[in-house]
Amino acid sequence: MQGGLSRLAAERVRRAGIKLEPLLSRVGLTIDQIDDSERRINASNQIAFLEAAAEALNDDLLGLRLAEEFDLRDLGLLYYVMASSDTLGDALKRAARYSRITNEAVVLQYHETREPTLRIAYSGIQRHVDLQQIEFCIVAMVRVSRALSGRRFFPKHVSISHVRPRGIAKFAGFLGRDLEFGSSADELDFPAGSAEWALVDADARLNKILLKTCEESLSSRRSNSGRLRITVENTIAPLLPHGQAKASVVAKKLGMSERTLVRRLADEGVTFNEILQQLKANLAARYLEEDGMPISRIAWLLGFEEASSFTHACRRWTGKSPRELRLSR
Repeated sequence: MQGGLSRLAAERVRRAGIKLEPLLSRVGLTIDQIDDSERRINASNQIAFLEAAAEALNDDLLGLRLAEEFDLRDLGLLYYVMASSDTLGDALKRAARYSRITNEAVVLQYHETREPTLRIAYSGIQRHVDLQQIEFCIVAMVRVSRALSGRRFFPKHVSISHVRPRGIAKFAGFLGRDLEFGSSADELDFPAGSAEWALVDADARLNKILLKTCEESLSSRRSNSGRLRITVENTIAPLLPHGQAKASVVAKKLGMSERTLVRRLADEGVTFNEILQQLKANLAARYLEEDGMPISRIAWLLGFEEASSFTHACRRWTGKSPRELRLSR
């Protein structure tokens, strides 16, 4: 990815008087990578740095704040090809097609109906480890759409797949009240008819030139398809609270038979149950860091029918009960 979001977060860290180099080193980045705006950054490193920066700043709303404040023109070519489009629907189509120019790990999927929908998916990256970047992307997309259309609108509905135990009111103030965390997808539903909204800076001639440039840039990049294991993890995560995290369900969602899924995972040296248990263990550790989140709710989020089943699983993963693990952190 171009790394603009990492550089925004790094600037925030510097302004706070916090030493930047140790944070970067911890996630596999260097000062040179941050200070050189032309250098691309590995997507996993950016996600890890944003989480580390949020922790260092004691600001778990970092992604939201950066999205509210950054200069939209910093999106570069993607911004200008969207801004010069005729309608909001055209701009969102451009975003879906060319987002990989800016961020190869993020895949935008646009569905133009009476109430247009923009879905954000990940390629080759574990979705459950990312909080700040995805929140930035969602808020930034709404902000861009408002600026381009000249309309102060709220999305009809916003769904975000990770759980957020606090700070939801801040998001609702920007995204509207029809906001759902812990959903099955990361998705924005736009108001009815918004695909036809004319853009304030539409320029057909400029857009034609930029489309050609975007196509050339897109064709020069290799597709980042990612490993099947990561794809399976990202498919399992939203199924957990509904008790549907089963190989047969995941295989169907991925458009293959369960037998094919099992065989392809075996080729990568892993089983479906190993992926499932590791994902549950990782999510449990993250949820238990939130003191205000009841253990019974964590059990539900992980797909356990009873808190006692979660306790047994937690002991198997870590040798400790959920309460003991929470107190040890």
